[in-house]
Amino acid sequence: MVVTSARISTTVDRRLLDDARRVHAGTTDAELVDEPLTALLRSYRSAEIDAAYATADQDHLLEDHDEWSDLASFRIAAAAT
Repeated sequence: MVVTSARISTTVDRRLLDDARRVHAGTTDAELVDEPLTALLRSYRSAEIDAAYATADQDHLLEDHDEWSDLASFRIAAAAT
């Protein structure tokens, strides 16, 4: 995967930046910014997936039947094993 860089300019808390540089000695400021941005996007993606599951759970009740039966019966059978 080819990574295209973008230049950013911002003002940050000096102490926070100094602490991050100290903890991640040997990395560039760009790497210091990339890491939390990646974590933030991962967190948002995780929240999107959780929301999709919550919506699916609301749209399909445990008692709803489909071609394989229903989730309530499956849960009872799985708990009995």
